[in-house]
Amino acid sequence: MANPAPEVAGAVQHRGVLDREAATEGGSQPVKLSTRRKRRTAKTTSRKRSPKTDADKRVHVCSVRLNDDEKQRLTEAAAAARTSLPAFLARSGLAAARDADGAAGAIAGGRQLISEMFAARRHLGHVGNNLNQVARAINSGDRPTDAHLDAVLAAVRRATERVQAATDKLLEHR
Repeated sequence: MANPAPEVAGAVQHRGVLDREAATEGGSQPVKLSTRRKRRTAKTTSRKRSPKTDADKRVHVCSVRLNDDEKQRLTEAAAAARTSLPAFLARSGLAAARDADGAAGAIAGGRQLISEMFAARRHLGHVGNNLNQVARAINSGDRPTDAHLDAVLAAVRRATERVQAATDKLLEHR
């Protein structure tokens, strides 16, 4: 093998391997190869999922707007369930859809509960007014019919139960 001239840098061979020293005279530098190789272990296999059928694939996208507090609470719940936020929303929504009656009570927002509380209170006020008219009639010497008394008392009972139910829902919501 011919030796290069002493003034010119050339590839130096040591037992068939290139010497990776820096090139002289401002030439390009050789790329340094990493001498460390990653060890492959038997435990680095990835989790394999069975492919979903066309009927099971989720192809529809729904947008949801959340405030910061709602997003934080849902993100924490998704992390606790060890799933992504979109998967958590889909699964919890489907669970709620299986029990529509229970979900309606759980989903009812604070505004709806407060609105029901005010409506129940107004209803109780109207029924209380009717009861006062009956009491005034009795105090003035009139005798209302038993059917009228029973109807007013039943209305008072229903209105009281409605207020109690609205109060219970409001306390559960908080």
